[in-house]
Amino acid sequence: MVPVQNGVYKKWLACICCLLAVTAISAHPINIAMERAATEDVVWFYFKMGIMHIIPLGTDHILFVTSLCLLSNKISTILWQASAFTVAHTITLALSMKSIIVAPSQLIEPVIALSIVFVAIENIILNELKPWRVVIVFLFGLVHGLGFASALNEVGLPRNNFFTSVLAFNAGVEIGQIAVILLVFLLLIIPFGKRLQYKKQVVFPLSVIIALIAGYWTIERVLSL
Repeated sequence: MVPVQNGVYKKWLACICCLLAVTAISAHPINIAMERAATEDVVWFYFKMGIMHIIPLGTDHILFVTSLCLLSNKISTILWQASAFTVAHTITLALSMKSIIVAPSQLIEPVIALSIVFVAIENIILNELKPWRVVIVFLFGLVHGLGFASALNEVGLPRNNFFTSVLAFNAGVEIGQIAVILLVFLLLIIPFGKRLQYKKQVVFPLSVIIALIAGYWTIERVLSL
């Protein structure tokens, strides 16, 4: 019995060592060019990168934010959800870039797609937002923050402006998200939101399309693991 237990302990120890090794290896790469740049250039570079990660490159994030806007035509409700999402992804973005939390993008990307499916289906089956939506959005925001960190890791960060570049990128992401919310309001909610058939004519078909697209992404990303 003792040898079996010792074997189990050794396996757990090996797993822990592997995780520690991955954490050490996964420390964020250095962007040498930005280390030599002026602070204002660093801010502008990562700010633009944050915006572009949403518009036009972040189709999955655009669909997620769009889904958050569909079930309510109250701006205060949308802002509560957006705020929960912002706080959550800011936490995991910062922790990931400091290598405190390390998660491979191959695992994060399917979960991001699945989060879009979840919100879209919720829009289909519910007639009004439930209190748990903010909690769900916060939890999914934590996952999306790890996805944002993967984008930053592709270009690296300057050591002398680490927090500045992270904050600039996050600010750009927020501007991109606000732009999506404004577009949804201008194109859908303001002209159609008060109609009696809004759920049937707008929310339902659009949520079905979003769910199908995100469902395809989920399967595609899982199969590529």
